[in-house]
Amino acid sequence: MPRREVLAYGVLGLPLAFAALPIYVHVPKLYADSLGMPLALVGGVLLGARILDAVADPLIGQFSDRARGRRALIAWGLIPLGLGVLALLRPPESAGALWLIMALTVAYAGYSVANINYQAWGARLAPTSLDRTRVVASREGFGLVGVVLAATLPGLLATDSAEGLAALALVFVPVLMLAAWLTLGRVGRDSAHGASHAPAFAMLAAVFGRPAFRRLLAVFAVGGIAAAVPATTVLFFVDDVIGQGDRAGLFLAAYFVAGAASLPLWVAVARRVGKVRAWLLGMLVSIVAFAWAAGLSAGDGTAFLVICMASGLALGADLTLPPAILADQLAEVNAGDGACFGWWNFVTKANLALAAGLALPLLALLGYVPGGQDEAALRALAVVYAGVPVVLKLIAALLLWRWRNHMGELR
Repeated sequence: MPRREVLAYGVLGLPLAFAALPIYVHVPKLYADSLGMPLALVGGVLLGARILDAVADPLIGQFSDRARGRRALIAWGLIPLGLGVLALLRPPESAGALWLIMALTVAYAGYSVANINYQAWGARLAPTSLDRTRVVASREGFGLVGVVLAATLPGLLATDSAEGLAALALVFVPVLMLAAWLTLGRVGRDSAHGASHAPAFAMLAAVFGRPAFRRLLAVFAVGGIAAAVPATTVLFFVDDVIGQGDRAGLFLAAYFVAGAASLPLWVAVARRVGKVRAWLLGMLVSIVAFAWAAGLSAGDGTAFLVICMASGLALGADLTLPPAILADQLAEVNAGDGACFGWWNFVTKANLALAAGLALPLLALLGYVPGGQDEAALRALAVVYAGVPVVLKLIAALLLWRWRNHMGELR
């Protein structure tokens, strides 16, 4: 594929990631602080909406396979996404639980329809195995740029957080429109999957019955939880173990920038040794980084900065290689692209929920209280933040090695 087409495809990944960060990170604080909704009510609404969102993804993928033309589905999905983000980040002063439920439903539905079909389109767009890796790397690279922009712009646009988010929503809409024009208007081929006439839910069972897909999904799930646990606990770790909460932005920026910068490297490594072995190498980098982090203590900010860059390097492998392996698997069949990516997105969202459900209660059970200085509790925080991911990544690496010849890639 020409480089300009690879880049044009990837551009839409920027606003999709741009939208996801404030929905997951800023919305709880916005509705609890600025609108005065009870925190328990906000949490209950978010939990219910996220469960429904995750469960709906395989169904959206299944029904997307029954339609013709991924680009049209992407375009239709972007409309409720844009409206939903505007409603979420610019709520009226009288907004309550009903407004939040409706806005989340619209935004989540639009995001899922657009993102699942965007991923499935990319899997069929690339004619070769190497091109499939390049396409995924382009999408995820632009996505990381979108995450960094969404994280930094609210503070630059206004001093008040609510005003910054309201301004962010106004920035998001033209960015979404421009990216949609570049990707949907400049990339010439639609997905060649055709329309599936399989009975409803039949394709969901069929794709899950493929052994190679089940194995890939299992490794992806275990490795994804390993990445989501530190994402859930990193701010606690920086505040109470490293003691440098004022540098949290720097640490997170180093992580994401290293991830984005590493994408061309992982494309080159995959070309040389194959995607499965390259992914395994990325897991080993992550294991070494978090094993080092487990031994840090107060004042080790420089060491933690290096760890953030190393784990960001591993992030590049996690973002690029598993979807590229899935695309290789789909190249061997002629149906079920949307159903596969529906399950894929279900696992991605379930990982975040499981990580929070695992890590935070475990910290409480071990006696950790945010801001506390009890040495045993701080050691427990370090074990959860760094030790649990090491164990899970080791399990994922062992599974990947065991199934390395059964992933749909023979290299």
